[in-house]
Amino acid sequence: MASENCSSGPKSPLLGSSSSSSGISSNSWCAKLIDVEEAKNQMLFSLPMIVVNSCFYFINLVSVMFAGHLGKLELAASNLANSWAMVTGFSFMAQSIIMPLAFCSVGSLVIHIGISYALVHWTGLAFKGASLAASISIWISLLTLGLYVLLSKRFNHIWRDGLSFEPFHHILTNLKLALPSAAMVCLEYWAFELLVLLAGLMPNSGTTTSVVAMCVNTQNIAYMISYGLSAAASTRVANELGAGNPDKAKHAMFVTLKLSVLLAIAVDLALFLGHNVWASLFSDSAEIINKFASMTPLLLISFVFDFIQGILSGVTRGCGWQHLAMCINLATFYFIGMPIAGLLAFTFNLHSQGLWLGLICGLACQSSGLFLLTLMTRWGKVAEVSTNSNRENVLLA
Repeated sequence: MASENCSSGPKSPLLGSSSSSSGISSNSWCAKLIDVEEAKNQMLFSLPMIVVNSCFYFINLVSVMFAGHLGKLELAASNLANSWAMVTGFSFMAQSIIMPLAFCSVGSLVIHIGISYALVHWTGLAFKGASLAASISIWISLLTLGLYVLLSKRFNHIWRDGLSFEPFHHILTNLKLALPSAAMVCLEYWAFELLVLLAGLMPNSGTTTSVVAMCVNTQNIAYMISYGLSAAASTRVANELGAGNPDKAKHAMFVTLKLSVLLAIAVDLALFLGHNVWASLFSDSAEIINKFASMTPLLLISFVFDFIQGILSGVTRGCGWQHLAMCINLATFYFIGMPIAGLLAFTFNLHSQGLWLGLICGLACQSSGLFLLTLMTRWGKVAEVSTNSNRENVLLA
């Protein structure tokens, strides 16, 4: 679909208006490969979310890195603690995408690096200092964001009109979307963290746990790029369907998929060239660095599938299909991916490589299931339902 065909009609105010100011001819090879204007708008929208989520994730990860340089046992223990925190709380959290919050989170990360170094190396707390530093930094983030909400002009209308109980009337409506969406995300996060727990049952469990956890952390950091694009895809698809433009919704989805493939290749190249440098941030142990290098080819494969499924997951949220995506995630990870991982790791003695091969099978099946879901969708019908829903909401308002 040509770029100019998508510039007419209502556009999402969150993504800005499309124009021909990019200076790229519609006949150029780049314009034929991808809708440059649509891609630019999606990248500008997703960038704050990428920064915010990456910085918040790095708060815990930096603590793991400092602890890892104390020894193998400390690296394994801190990785397990980080995994437990992800499973029991952080996977439920949704980060804001407002640009000023991105700068707040960057500031929190910079402060955290200083606190972690001081508590780990300048005090007698050592390993415990890394955990304490993460806790302090998260509290600083909470207080900073709280002050932003209280003082920013963006939220003046909340305090000017006074607090009311009216929002509580919509709790059940929001939960119908929020709970399947939370389950959809958590089922995937928990599958990754389950690999870390399974690694602890293997011979030389300290090293294996550390390496698998490093792979999980690396995958999650890379996924933050896809997660930001996922939010853009979700917003674009939802807005265009609500405006009754199913063709534009499909076009936005395919543009985001192309972006995700290009970015996945870029991330793969970066890890391929710098995997030893990245591993050295976690540990000085040559054994751990070499074992991480042996896992790198599998990570390169999983990145591609994870980027694709991340975008398709955003599309499902934009269409309101969270319950279907939740079922796909449950089936592909826990009835396909994890059993294969256990079989390869423990029966065929492939150990950490076996765990990751099982995860790749789960990701491949998840991506295929979500892709089939989008291909089999009657987009016109979805747009009609979305438009009617919007009209009902206007009447209710």
